[in-house]
Amino acid sequence: MDIYLQGLTMGLAYVAPIGVQNMFVINTALTQPRKRVYMTALIVIFFDVTLGLACFLGAGAIMSASPLLEKAVLLVGSVIVMWIGLGLVRSDATLDTSTKVDIPLAKVVTTACVVTWFNPQALIDGSMMLGAFKATLPEGMDLFFIAGFASASVLWFTGVSTIISLFSAKFNDKTLRLINIVCGIIIIFYGAKLLWTFIQMVM
Repeated sequence: MDIYLQGLTMGLAYVAPIGVQNMFVINTALTQPRKRVYMTALIVIFFDVTLGLACFLGAGAIMSASPLLEKAVLLVGSVIVMWIGLGLVRSDATLDTSTKVDIPLAKVVTTACVVTWFNPQALIDGSMMLGAFKATLPEGMDLFFIAGFASASVLWFTGVSTIISLFSAKFNDKTLRLINIVCGIIIIFYGAKLLWTFIQMVM
């Protein structure tokens, strides 16, 4: 049970700061029917869990074996993450529910894949945290940790989808703008942290 709880805690710490992924789920919950909201959440959960498993099972080891690759990912990733955050802060968010309500399922899958697997922040976080954490687990405990991590993803994204869907009537353009600004600032801060880590590594 301790290992499961460690996986659950690590999973929440891993998934909560991923701003682009969370914004995709939030915007879906604000502008689309309940059925599509949960379908989108499940799709995002699938890509989130598979990305976490990939990081847990090998990406961390690959980066650790190549310090040069680790530095390159940190530098490029930090710049991209800060750019994504800046884009959110500067974006004009609107709650036009008359558009993009019936997004084709293929587009939902593609977008969820892009904001998860092609998110440099998610790749760096997963590789650094999950890859490193794997080495600390007692032998034979990997399955319990993975179960905890997967549970965190399910709880987080279904929880966010439910809360936003239930209170969507209270959301307006100003609220969404505030959400974008807050998420953007968090992402910029996270990118700056990654850049600072890179600077410390090369000093």
